[in-house]
Amino acid sequence: MKIYQVEELVGITKKNIRFYEDQGLLCPERNPQNDYREYSLADVKVLEKIKLLRKLSVPIEEIRLLQKGRISFEQSMNAQLERLGKEEENVHLMKELCQRLKDENCDLKSLDASFYLMEMDKMEKEGTHFKDIEKEDIMKKKKKGAILAAVIFCILMLLFAGILISTIIAKSAPLLPMIIPVIILLTIVIGIVCVLILRLREINKGEEYEARKY
Repeated sequence: MKIYQVEELVGITKKNIRFYEDQGLLCPERNPQNDYREYSLADVKVLEKIKLLRKLSVPIEEIRLLQKGRISFEQSMNAQLERLGKEEENVHLMKELCQRLKDENCDLKSLDASFYLMEMDKMEKEGTHFKDIEKEDIMKKKKKGAILAAVIFCILMLLFAGILISTIIAKSAPLLPMIIPVIILLTIVIGIVCVLILRLREINKGEEYEARKY
């Protein structure tokens, strides 16, 4: 089975499949004739388990320990329940802080942010985790870069297509030989838009960034 088939079956991007391979969570056989990876149904099952555990926010390192039999599945689930309980506690504390800010009836101009930031620093040292703004900023930056590159390239292609069409009209050139490059350019533009959509979906899944945590 080829990687694109596995991607469709499991719903994991090729980049993330490669990432799991790099992390040692997946070891597909290689074709001895061309050294290409050949994925089996067993590999698909492994990826399904990885996908399930990652959707439950189980850390990569813990999945590795599970695969090696160094911890039991029950131990892993108990640890994850503990982490989720901590997250619930974090959310409760953040809700309390938001309520305090609301009850003070202050506006943005009069808000004493430094006081609350100091309090939040203290809470973080005690184990509370607030929103990961770095992750959000990185995702926005990636999206902006991908969109900007695609827009610039599409504009260039459309300009070339416009020039060719103008040349055809101005010189009354034979239509067929001149229209083929225009069709090619428009096909490239459509391809760029499709690639952009796939890239944005990939960024939204975020596994590349999640890998930093482990």
